[in-house]
Amino acid sequence: MTLDQLTTFLWVSRLGGVRRAAIEMNVSQPAVSGRIAALESSLGTTLFDRTQRGVTLTKKGVLLREYAESIVDIIEDIKANVVPAEAFDSLLRIGVAETIVQLWLPNFLENLYEKYPNIKVEIVVDVSVNLRQQLLERSLDFAIMMGPVSEYSIDNVGLPAIELTWFRAKDKPNTDFNTVPVVSYTRQSRPYRELRGELRSRYGQGTQIFPSSSIYAGLEMVASGIGVGLFPHQLGLELIKQGRIVTFDPGWKLEPLSFTASYIGDPRNKLHAEAAAIAATTAKQYLSE
Repeated sequence: MTLDQLTTFLWVSRLGGVRRAAIEMNVSQPAVSGRIAALESSLGTTLFDRTQRGVTLTKKGVLLREYAESIVDIIEDIKANVVPAEAFDSLLRIGVAETIVQLWLPNFLENLYEKYPNIKVEIVVDVSVNLRQQLLERSLDFAIMMGPVSEYSIDNVGLPAIELTWFRAKDKPNTDFNTVPVVSYTRQSRPYRELRGELRSRYGQGTQIFPSSSIYAGLEMVASGIGVGLFPHQLGLELIKQGRIVTFDPGWKLEPLSFTASYIGDPRNKLHAEAAAIAATTAKQYLSE
């Protein structure tokens, strides 16, 4: 019985199949099957019932899983308490919502590399609904998005909320929502859905919303006088300094955007948890400046 066999056993039991475990572990399906067969042979028992839909644990498999998870937890404790941070050279697959990209992602990466100088990072920028799905599918290890994610295997660390502000072009004083379009986040986002609901509730079905997949493109649309917009306050400051846009108050706005640093917590992984903690610290530092 080897650690590789036990780790492979855990992935197959978590994901319910050899193929998905092979993808997650970045090894071939025959390698996964071989490790499971060797483990069953060394223990002299069957660990999985095989069906067309996948695999399920036998009674002995359920018992072994408890022991295997304890062993893996001990290994993570060793990494956390014994292995120096500079020795980590793992790949961290990060998903990030565009709002965070424009605000404090560079600061986060700087802080992350300061603690883990040898890790490798892959970054995906997408809307939160897609990041959530990729996290659940385990094609991401960690995501900074509008959360939280309600799933037992995902841990969520709350981040400081992002305040929203109404902007209009400096030379376009008209802010009548019945006649002026509202520039917004992309249609697949929570702010778009909430904004659409508020506008229709307050002004009826005649209000126009122009969604934009890019926040900066949306702010440029506002600056050019196409419409008014509701975006994170910090992202409009540069255009305010340039004298192109100004803020205004129609008497209402959406609640601040709620973000989380969400990561795969089962199996427990020191790097994932530390990345979430660094994200929380970075966000607090940025928004307090």
